[in-house]
Amino acid sequence: MQDTQDMQDTQDRTYDDTRDVVVVTGAGGMGSAVARRLGSGRTLILADASRDQLDRAVDALSAEGYAVRGVPTDVTDRASVEELARTAAGEGRLTAVVHTAGVAAATSSARKIFDVDLLGTVYVIDAFERVAVRGTSLVCVSSMAGHYASLSREDEAALATAPAEELLALGAVTAVGEDATAAYIVAKRANHVRVEAAALAWNLRGARINTVSPGVISTAMSKAEADSDPEGHMLRMVEACGAGRTGTPGEIADAVAFLAGPESLYITGTDLLVDGGQAGWIRWHMRR
Repeated sequence: MQDTQDMQDTQDRTYDDTRDVVVVTGAGGMGSAVARRLGSGRTLILADASRDQLDRAVDALSAEGYAVRGVPTDVTDRASVEELARTAAGEGRLTAVVHTAGVAAATSSARKIFDVDLLGTVYVIDAFERVAVRGTSLVCVSSMAGHYASLSREDEAALATAPAEELLALGAVTAVGEDATAAYIVAKRANHVRVEAAALAWNLRGARINTVSPGVISTAMSKAEADSDPEGHMLRMVEACGAGRTGTPGEIADAVAFLAGPESLYITGTDLLVDGGQAGWIRWHMRR
């Protein structure tokens, strides 16, 4: 009887050690959609700085049958992100990491945007690179805004490669002053080039890293942006570009699932623009 129990314990440990693990930062609309898309049959770790939002999301996912664990994480704190990475690596085989945590220009200061959207993304890239294994895929959610940044090659090179502790002192960062919109554009372009530069290190681990750049997506964050735009510029852009609608969190989750899955094994160090043609309209058709 004891031998049977020992065998069962060994099988349980083996199963736990090889269980696929998915990490999602950000428990809002987009993060929750990604968690539902990728989390079935896997150990799902959901991270957010807001304990209340995290608890609500974990409770909802648990009620739907997901094996989910909430880990309070402040992405602006390097140690907090490193602890999240260690926790995830200890749960099993790290299959996918999706970084959706971020703030918007309409509701945040320039400094907050750089802390969360720039430094937070760098901390996630660095911390999870150390624990990535063959087959791990990291997808960082950036923004179409990064596609119309006007930065010099030198500025982009610095944003792509400078150590995290030097980023806030770079000229491209200090030049924006208190302009939250400019800070958002620079931070999101930094996400793109940072991921491009990080692809080599991830390749050497047999892992991959990419960004997804959403356009206007129907989330609480985009609603806050729309509410702060009384002239309706954002929604008029959606109409003018021909899309005729905003995107859904599920569409971003589908794009993330592609980049995290076996259909994209030769895709790394690049950005997938999911914006209904908004960036193209801004570049080629918008009247300046």
